[in-house]
Amino acid sequence: MSTEECVWREHVVQRLRERDRKECENFKEIIVQNNRLIDHVAQLKSDNLKLSVENEQLRNAVSTGGSGSNVAIATLEKKLLAQQEELTDLHKRKGENSQMIVDLNVKVEQQKKLLAEKERSFNEQQTVNNRLRAEVQLLNSSLEELKKLNTTLLDEHTALQLAFSSLEDKMRSVQDENRCLLERLMRYKSKDADKLNEENESIIRKRLPSIFRKRSAKLKRDLEDAVREPNSPNSQTVPAIPHSNSAAQFPIAGSDDDFDEASLNDAMDALKFNGEDFRNPAGDARCDDAARNSAQSIDTLKAAGYLGQPNPTKILMKFEAHENESHAVRWSPVERLVATGGADRKVKLWDIGKGGTEPRAVLSGSSAGINSVDFDSTGAYILGTSNDYGARVWSVMDCRLRTLTGHSGKVMAAKYVQEPNKVVTGSHDRTLKIWDLRSIACIETKFAGSSCNDLCTTDSLGSTIISGHYDKKIRFWDIRTEKQADDVLMPAKITSLDLSKDCNYLICSVRDDTIKLLDLRKNQVISTFANEHFKVSCDFARASFNSGATKIACGSADGAIYIWNVNGFLETTLKGHSTAVNAVSWSPNSNALASVGKSKRCIIYSDS
Repeated sequence: MSTEECVWREHVVQRLRERDRKECENFKEIIVQNNRLIDHVAQLKSDNLKLSVENEQLRNAVSTGGSGSNVAIATLEKKLLAQQEELTDLHKRKGENSQMIVDLNVKVEQQKKLLAEKERSFNEQQTVNNRLRAEVQLLNSSLEELKKLNTTLLDEHTALQLAFSSLEDKMRSVQDENRCLLERLMRYKSKDADKLNEENESIIRKRLPSIFRKRSAKLKRDLEDAVREPNSPNSQTVPAIPHSNSAAQFPIAGSDDDFDEASLNDAMDALKFNGEDFRNPAGDARCDDAARNSAQSIDTLKAAGYLGQPNPTKILMKFEAHENESHAVRWSPVERLVATGGADRKVKLWDIGKGGTEPRAVLSGSSAGINSVDFDSTGAYILGTSNDYGARVWSVMDCRLRTLTGHSGKVMAAKYVQEPNKVVTGSHDRTLKIWDLRSIACIETKFAGSSCNDLCTTDSLGSTIISGHYDKKIRFWDIRTEKQADDVLMPAKITSLDLSKDCNYLICSVRDDTIKLLDLRKNQVISTFANEHFKVSCDFARASFNSGATKIACGSADGAIYIWNVNGFLETTLKGHSTAVNAVSWSPNSNALASVGKSKRCIIYSDS
């Protein structure tokens, strides 16, 4: 610090000298001239004094007499006048120089004041400079510490990445093992169900014939009484109901999944419950009662669960899911958790098991309305698509967000492929994109040539992608090759797709107000579901299989939900919505059905 202080002091002295030199150089000549003039004035004053003395002497000499000296006197007088004029001029120049000196003194004072201000400012700046130097030293030391800490954190990050990779590999192996165990468990459960069905069938064969014999005998007596009624001259002969002792004539299903329309028809044929047997032109009341009793018998069997799984006809929960229109709903595969998406740009999770009307979590991050939601097979992640040309993946546990951007149109659907690494998305930009969730990047783009409204994958490996499009076509994509399978043409544009668990059947909701059932093994439509009151509500209306793929549910524009049996007949219609229903979803673990519509409301239906 002493060396630096000497340097700036020498610098200040040098600057002062240079300033004095510059300021004095301009007035040096004037000062010299002024000094000369002062000396000259003093000399002239002494000469004037001498001349005055000589003049007095001459005057005295003249007064005493002498003609020769008049000329000298005149000469001296002229010389005296010239000296006086010169003296006057010198006095004038002296005054000017004095005024100039006064002005210069004023400027010198001003410069001194300015110099004092500069010195004070210089001292302040020097103080600030010293303080800043101290701060720089502190910051340098802090920087060194941060560099060391950063190096340590980088090493820890590398170690954590390695640990994460190993844990991720372990998780994949555990998931594969879990998948294998689930498959084994499903096989064991299927075997147990088959055994239980066999036991139920044996019990039913023992019990049902007596029930049907009693009802058949009663019905026979009623019909015979009606025939013998004397007040019915136009009555026709009613055929007798055959009595059956064989339980094999009633092919009653042993489980919910085994029920079909043929079972019901066979039971009716065995009892001769058909329209021809009950036509009564005379309008006999007893025949009408018999027909009603037969229909009630069939309804009683269905209600008891012998002819099929009961439908979710009761409203379990009803709540306001979003601030405006709701677009999508999906059940979690592992717990009683429902995810909904709406035009308010949010995905909300609802814990149905607890029965609360407050969301368990609100997943934000989208800048436009949500079009679809879907869980992965473990229920740990939820996938949502949006009108802002992007798709997003949230973790259910901590709501952590990953965003997939790259489409140039609104994204309508997304599904997991080769879990948990890849996702496929379908968009109105006429493309399908496959994303790697580890790098959050698009790894493949498939050009469909038409806007995609929905898609699904055929198995856990996601080897085949099925997409439904605006141009009325269902397209099949094999991600292992570049080839595309044959398309299936529908009569109108497609709004949604859903796949059965065994990946053998596909339902497709179509804008001509029908639902098509396709057998993927034959790649053709095997059944069409429709109703005179059923209208597809919008271009993204979602239909859904139940867990056993025995029933199909879809919302309608009139606010009702229609449930068909896969064998072709309409089982029931659910009421509750006051506006069009956009999406429905069956619970994979129970007989519950979730639905959302153009209103804010979400309704959960259950059979108990």
